[in-house]
Amino acid sequence: MNPYKRGDPVAVLGMSGVGKTRIASMLRAEEGWFHYSVDYRIGTRYMDEAIEDNFKREAMKAPLLRELLLTDSIYISSNITFDNLDPLSTYLGKPGDPEKGGIPFDEYVRRQREHREAEIRSMLDTPLFIEKARTIYGYDRFICDTSGSICEVVDPADKNDPVLTALSARCLIIYIEGDEAHKDALKARFDKAPKPMYYNEEFLRRVWAQYLGETGVEESKVNPDAFIRWAFAQLIDWRAPRYEAIARNWGVKISARDVEKVKTPDDFLALADAAVKARR
Repeated sequence: MNPYKRGDPVAVLGMSGVGKTRIASMLRAEEGWFHYSVDYRIGTRYMDEAIEDNFKREAMKAPLLRELLLTDSIYISSNITFDNLDPLSTYLGKPGDPEKGGIPFDEYVRRQREHREAEIRSMLDTPLFIEKARTIYGYDRFICDTSGSICEVVDPADKNDPVLTALSARCLIIYIEGDEAHKDALKARFDKAPKPMYYNEEFLRRVWAQYLGETGVEESKVNPDAFIRWAFAQLIDWRAPRYEAIARNWGVKISARDVEKVKTPDDFLALADAAVKARR
């Protein structure tokens, strides 16, 4: 971990719901930090064409829209924002029965691999955006709001991991750690509204095989929502030690409970200061 002083660039990571985007938005709105959202970068730079092509494939199934598309009479585009990443998650999809909104598992894996490559490239763009923020827009302070799946695309035990090397060279990496109550709340929220997301391929293939074996259901008949609910319940425990290893080898850790109490940017920066001091 490189020497850190308050105001240096930071990168926050952790599971969905621990407060990453809330903190980044607070720093942007109240203290003028540049907010670099990795998910936004993935969806608008590296997967935008695939997302829009998928929309067009669906539109071509409707005769009226097909005619309008073929004559360039309409334009189809995604509208991803920091707060609405639905076009990206919709493209990733869910494996299983097409009559229930699923896609074939092989196609699902292909799209997952696209996301992996896009996430790596977006993370490696962080130093570029630190410079852009300063030289083009005049922002001296910078926060990288990482994707919840960063732990799936890096190897925290590898001291030469390209993503973590590039990120830690310019940012203080801060892992926001949730407790058991956070995990339970996240599972409950996901159970109510299961959404497509990225999984490490090793993990994905293992849980897919397990699910098929335990249910006895054919791949093409799997209920997509039932599968991703089942997989997500295991995902939290799969990711936790990987986040821990990133914090241990590359950065610092703060509690999501403490982050919940943060009311001002200074509150958060004080947490970062304390974590760095404890690490020294």
